[in-house]
Amino acid sequence: MYNLINYPVVLFLVAFAMLWLAAAVGVRLGRRRRLKDDTREDFAVIQAATLTLLGLILGFSFSMAISRYDHRKNLEEEEANAIGTEYLRADLLPPADAAKVKSLLKSYLEQRISFYTTRDPEEYRQINIRTAKLQGELWSAVQAPAVAQPTPLSALAVAGMNDVLNSQGYTQAAWWNRIPVMAWGLMVVIAICCNVLTGYGARDAKAERKLLLVLPLVVSITFMLIADIDSPRGGLIRVHPQNLQNFSESLRPQ
Repeated sequence: MYNLINYPVVLFLVAFAMLWLAAAVGVRLGRRRRLKDDTREDFAVIQAATLTLLGLILGFSFSMAISRYDHRKNLEEEEANAIGTEYLRADLLPPADAAKVKSLLKSYLEQRISFYTTRDPEEYRQINIRTAKLQGELWSAVQAPAVAQPTPLSALAVAGMNDVLNSQGYTQAAWWNRIPVMAWGLMVVIAICCNVLTGYGARDAKAERKLLLVLPLVVSITFMLIADIDSPRGGLIRVHPQNLQNFSESLRPQ
């Protein structure tokens, strides 16, 4: 399911075709068994309730996607702050160790920027491998002088490096935190039911043919928008590493 959600435009096309087909099925059912005038009022109540439920679920899902997007943005800022703070704290270590830590942090910063910007799955896998390797080297770079000369200043550098490593883990966890597949399944099922009911309740399907395209189109666009915001890497609306890039540019003159 996530493979489809990661491509919002494809999701829009699939959802529109599926929901339009559901409306067409409803029209065929309505032709076989037309609603009587005494039951049409009850049918309108059921249809309105189903559409209301669909609207609520879409609204809640959109809110979930927005909150996750904002969380990813905040974590990018925190990660940039953690790396910048540790870059300054590296001066608390002996000169040779400080130079090594700063050089490793620059390489690590490049990998973190690539993590946010790449879309290639293979490149993403290589970035994770290089990031894990650099994390081990960074920890060793601050651990060795801290063990050799355990002072409050070296402990401060170690604590800062711990924040750098933790911030990457928090970011990765946030990128894995997506709208559950069951929630998507529930939205799809209710959307199909709404379109079937809309087609079934049409009095004149030929005259209302264009109107029957409205609900599938609107719901499909909503699906696409939710998927775009919820997909950290596949959509057009993505978290750009602005803070990380600004810090990287500030290091170039040095």
